[in-house]
Amino acid sequence: MKKQIETTEAIFPMPVLLISTYNEDGSVDVMNAAWGTMLDRDMVALNLTETHKTVENIKARKGFVIHIADAKHAAEADYFGIVSGHMVTDKLARAGMTFTKSELVDAPIINELPIAMECSFVEYQSDDTGLGVIGKVLRTSVEEANLKDGKVDIDSLEAIAFDPYTHGYYKVGGRVGEAFADGRKIK
Repeated sequence: MKKQIETTEAIFPMPVLLISTYNEDGSVDVMNAAWGTMLDRDMVALNLTETHKTVENIKARKGFVIHIADAKHAAEADYFGIVSGHMVTDKLARAGMTFTKSELVDAPIINELPIAMECSFVEYQSDDTGLGVIGKVLRTSVEEANLKDGKVDIDSLEAIAFDPYTHGYYKVGGRVGEAFADGRKIK
């Protein structure tokens, strides 16, 4: 029997996305954002308010990079979520991480994280049903160690997900089935 619980801000699990941008002075800002999704094969939506320093940077620089947080960097990912870019302008350096400038957009790629999606800014939707930042993915790159037969090896990533009910981070892994195939057994 199901028991009613308090509705929270999200559906579990939520990806832990780290959004990197440049500040006005060229320092690197990184934000932890669980409210993001794909709109299409090459379009992303980040449900972020305009009060975030990261959104200000995206609008000014017209680019950003989305990284998938991993278990090895869970503490750094959490730090990027609890410290505002308005208060600390060198968050990446304080976290002891490094970056490489993207060749496609005016944004940094965090070297220590396994996946980077370089995005150009398309628009900001701010009405009641708007999604926030909309971006076009120009390139996705993955560390070779996290590839198997040319595809992302999800288990090796040790990507983390956010649980909004307990405020915990959990590793994503362990394949349990074959999409678009297992359901055919029921027919």
